[in-house]
Amino acid sequence: MAIPISYNIRNLRLRKGLTVMTALGIALTVTTAIFLMALIAGLNRAFVSSGSAKNVLVLRKGSEAELSGGFDAALFPTLKTLPGIAKDSHGEPMASGEWVVVIILPRKDGTGEVNVTVRGMMPDGLEMRQTPDEPGKPASVKLVEGRWFQTGQREVVVSKSIQGRFSHANIGDTMEFGKGSWKVVGVFDAGGSAYESEVWGDVNQMASDFDRQGGYSSAYLRATDPISAEALKNRVGDDQRLKLEGVLETDYYAKQTSSGAPIKVIGIVVGFIMAIGSIFAAMNTMYAAVAYRGREIATLRVIGFSRPAILTSFVLESLLLALLGAAAGILLMLPFNGMQTGTSNAVTFSEVVFALRITPQVAGYAIAFALIMGFVGGLAPAWHAARQNILNALRS
Repeated sequence: MAIPISYNIRNLRLRKGLTVMTALGIALTVTTAIFLMALIAGLNRAFVSSGSAKNVLVLRKGSEAELSGGFDAALFPTLKTLPGIAKDSHGEPMASGEWVVVIILPRKDGTGEVNVTVRGMMPDGLEMRQTPDEPGKPASVKLVEGRWFQTGQREVVVSKSIQGRFSHANIGDTMEFGKGSWKVVGVFDAGGSAYESEVWGDVNQMASDFDRQGGYSSAYLRATDPISAEALKNRVGDDQRLKLEGVLETDYYAKQTSSGAPIKVIGIVVGFIMAIGSIFAAMNTMYAAVAYRGREIATLRVIGFSRPAILTSFVLESLLLALLGAAAGILLMLPFNGMQTGTSNAVTFSEVVFALRITPQVAGYAIAFALIMGFVGGLAPAWHAARQNILNALRS
């Protein structure tokens, strides 16, 4: 016969002070775990959700990133003739030759200067990033303020994140990089993707400022559909005239999640250390409960409850305590959901802006983490309670 769960809830309510202190200890551990998992989830979203399944990124053969090397601009017309490329609004193959460079911008809060990615692109580069993968779906990038830069002009558009974090990034401001000044004419929203960390301008103006005329660091080709994109990627690599390499844009950004490796290591170490402390706190609480309720446990045995029933009851009580801690931890972290931060991208050596994401998966992991702590912390006291000698307990 099982002991009713109401018995455990009553006991937790009777020992309010001890229950609250133990639950808060678990909550602090859970908040730390959630914070680190939310960082990783936000970083993964910034990269994994970046790009389109229809876009093929073209790089020099053997190159790992857009920053490392480039290719001759004379190859670009050949790229545009490959089968499977979608048409732009003018009926031409949708392709964009691009240059990616890194500049230094001062933070708005005055805490220093940071590397920021600047991307020079053709008009088709803007069009393909504003074209949704499927009709009816939102575009990955949309203009939220001002206008797009004009070809041939020293103008740039910045992401909402760049505007919020760096000086001279509002519409009408001037950014100083390259060989002179660039006017900010627009702000775009990239939906939390890697583009949120970029400044965009005209590719020819960028190439001239950084003395890189006659070539591109990369090219983007828009396929008619994801299947055609896979075929187009292979055509780029197989074409002996080009000596270039194609990669799906989504795959390229997904590989950059390696930037989150240090956060994962720190999270595991810190979480493990704090979990040990929380386990001992739960164990201490449950041992105190066993010592305080010795006669009560013996009485339960006398009236017919078995040792397994008592063991299960005390483990369940410890799990309830852990659930209280998990709920408190999640509530404490909810105000930080969506908070923006940044880290260094190991591929581009520039800052990646991303937001903390407390997703249902993160909350689920936090609850599971708390339950494991509650189970481990409650098992030994529960075993001790179940193995008590009835006569000795009644005499105590």
